[in-house]
Amino acid sequence: MPVSSANLYLVDGSSYIYRAYYAIRHLSNSKGEATNAVFGFTKMLQTLINQEHPSHLAVVFDAKGPTFRKELYSEYKANRSAMPEDLVPQIPLIKDVVRAFKLPLLELQGYEADDIIATLARRYADQGMKVTVVTGDKDLMQIVTDRVGLLDTMKGKRSGEAEVIERFGVPPCQVLEVLGLAGDTSDNIPGVPGIGEKTASALIQEFGDIENLLANIDQVKGAKRQENLREFADQARLSRQLADLVYDLPVAIDYADLALCPPDHEQLIDLYTRLEFYQLLEGLVDIEKTVKRSALAGNYRTVTTFADLEAMIAQLRVAGRFALDTETTSLQAVQAQLVGLSFALAAGSGWYVPVGHRYLGAPEQLNLQRVLDALRPLLESQEIIKVGQNIKYDALVLRNAGIELAGIGDDTMVLSYLIYPESKSHGLDALANDHLNHRMIPYKELTGTGQKQIGFAEVEVEKAAVYAAEDADITWQLAEKLLPELPASGAENLYREIEMPLVEVLTRMEWQGIRVDARFLAGLSAEMGKGLVRLEEEIHALAGGPFNINSPKQLGEILFEKLGLPRGKKTKTGWSTNVEVLTELGENHEIAARILEYRSISKLKSTYTDALPQLINPASGRIHTSYNQAVTATGRLSSSDPNLQNIPIRSVEGRRIREAFLPAEGNLLLAADYSQIELRVMAHIADVAALKESFAAGEDIHRRTASEIFNVFPGMVSDEMRRQAKTINFGVLYGMGAFSLAKDLGIGRKEAQQFIDSYFERYPAVLSFMEERKVEAREHQYVTTLLGRRCAIPEINSKNGAVRSYAERNAINYPIQGSAADIIKVAMVNIDRRLRQEGLQTHMVLQVHDELVFDVPPAELELIKQLVTLEMENAVPLSVPVVVDIGVGANWSEAH
Repeated sequence: MPVSSANLYLVDGSSYIYRAYYAIRHLSNSKGEATNAVFGFTKMLQTLINQEHPSHLAVVFDAKGPTFRKELYSEYKANRSAMPEDLVPQIPLIKDVVRAFKLPLLELQGYEADDIIATLARRYADQGMKVTVVTGDKDLMQIVTDRVGLLDTMKGKRSGEAEVIERFGVPPCQVLEVLGLAGDTSDNIPGVPGIGEKTASALIQEFGDIENLLANIDQVKGAKRQENLREFADQARLSRQLADLVYDLPVAIDYADLALCPPDHEQLIDLYTRLEFYQLLEGLVDIEKTVKRSALAGNYRTVTTFADLEAMIAQLRVAGRFALDTETTSLQAVQAQLVGLSFALAAGSGWYVPVGHRYLGAPEQLNLQRVLDALRPLLESQEIIKVGQNIKYDALVLRNAGIELAGIGDDTMVLSYLIYPESKSHGLDALANDHLNHRMIPYKELTGTGQKQIGFAEVEVEKAAVYAAEDADITWQLAEKLLPELPASGAENLYREIEMPLVEVLTRMEWQGIRVDARFLAGLSAEMGKGLVRLEEEIHALAGGPFNINSPKQLGEILFEKLGLPRGKKTKTGWSTNVEVLTELGENHEIAARILEYRSISKLKSTYTDALPQLINPASGRIHTSYNQAVTATGRLSSSDPNLQNIPIRSVEGRRIREAFLPAEGNLLLAADYSQIELRVMAHIADVAALKESFAAGEDIHRRTASEIFNVFPGMVSDEMRRQAKTINFGVLYGMGAFSLAKDLGIGRKEAQQFIDSYFERYPAVLSFMEERKVEAREHQYVTTLLGRRCAIPEINSKNGAVRSYAERNAINYPIQGSAADIIKVAMVNIDRRLRQEGLQTHMVLQVHDELVFDVPPAELELIKQLVTLEMENAVPLSVPVVVDIGVGANWSEAH
């Protein structure tokens, strides 16, 4: 399984033990041995696995003995009472349960479970894995990111970034600062007397962090509070250090070792028998699953003869509409081979046609090519409607098998995305649970996990038939359930005219892919490698000796202890050397600037020049990225496997990477990029007369804004004024406040607020637009784009000010970004239609935010320039001119 598609669960085992112990009391076996904690822990673990279906899982415990925090502060956790006597003998048994489940059991002398969790969460989130930390500990909220969330199974509560803000009033990156000020009574962390969490949150919202607060105590309200901050400044720093987590522990566990695998049933039976857990013993025989499969098997038919195949096809043809699903050998659709196909046209029934199961004792199956030839008239008929869940994948698989799927009618994933934009998942399992109260057969139940995992082709046909037919059946039922809800959502036209046609456009784009020069990337990677060696030598020379640049600990010691550079921030693991710190230092110290350059090139090398060649399809010589239609809140497409939307354009190295992206032999690449589309959308939606006039006249919009807010003639606008105006123009789109603007411009908050006030004085319509969007969001919990897309903002009425402010910024930005996303989607659909109608050989090969890239034969170049410009500029009528910049070149970089 690719790391990016895995979901890792890290269980705070120490927390689980105590919660289990107090949740179930007075439970013992016939020998009088206490078993309540073991039973509760086992049930909680079992429930987690059954309900969450993690692909990877580990249980983490506190190790025996003192930790480094105890050495820092002798009173750390000194207030805690001793472990209950009857819990002590249960700890080894609990660990035996974990081992019987074949789960990694992690602990490290001198550190706490939280430190191991923080280390692994960061390690695997950085590799693209989704990480869920199972805990009730609020301290772990400091590690939450867009890829790391918390799950409290006892309360059924999930915590992401919004929930952290709601709980602490600050984002996760500032939770540590709040804990440092307020302290933590459960861990006996002192904090600053007189400052609780609420006050600490307010102070950190105002000053950003403890060090900045302590440097500006005179600005704090209240003489007593100022006095306490001065007197207990070092205690605040110590408290922060105690609450901070370690992110770079030497935890020797590999990705493969974390993969969930079936438990050791014999060990579990022995344990359950000894402890007299008869309920759990019965659960080892999954009666419910057997009953469910038997019932389904009675309604799901396995097609093993051509007579049955022809009979099925006849029923599907007469019905004129059916759901289909494919089972394959790979998640990469362009490379996947068919193992079987499933069909459904009524709730509770379906067919499975196995064609590629290969295992010892596998029954004889129909010949794949004969099956495809029989299905071709049905599948390639435009009149017979097909329903699917992420049907783009099935269309690509079938195209790889020689079938051009036509008549694509409905996609339940896209339906859900438009009707229920607030849903966290639009996958089939989630939709079945949410809308049909049905739990799907888990994929891993058939294939296993980890090193023992098998491919679907190795799954027994009898089991595969039930699983596959269920997919088609539930897809059919979901379509029948969701389609009647579409008109009330206001998204029917968006669905029929844009999103569903776009499914076919994206299918063609993904199939086409883009040619990539692996040799060039290898050469560039070697060149970057030499550059890194050269930079390393320069950094070592500036440091006065060699050290490991990739070690934050060693780097911090060099910068702040050996070289004595200013503004260092000490954490429990050493000095902070993050981008923000190095950027500040880089303005005056060459070594910091060189380190930033080293990190940037190193990341580009590992992420792109080293990784992209591995993703080139050997059969086509191209990279076939996947475009995700149902992910973002605003309707923007995202790209994965690989993500081609994040390849940098501004740096020299980033542009060099784009040189590796080529057209077909003899062709050219044409890049068409919307010019300032979001500003133009805002001018249209907000009806800003001055901005509309400026766009109509073809003026430099940033120079015009600078002229307005600085009250000078356009000819007197300096480059610095224009830069500041540009930051304000785009900042307004994202609801930027004075604090963020001051940071971006490197000015004081007061001056930044004056800029914002001046901007709104000149453009009052913008302020009105912003307030109207907030009102719309508060009333409906969503805002809408120009074409009626609902962008969900469920947190808009939160009682927490920080959460509400974040939602209000989204209420301003979503209609603009979402409208821009809708516009380029319309353009893509229209351009694709014309390319096919006019029989052109040009292919649309990439979409990157506001840019489209085409592979163009030279003979069609002038026509394509006109066609693309016309369709993009007129996709959706606006009251301002829409401008498209066209570039052409022998590679993607040249086309800019």
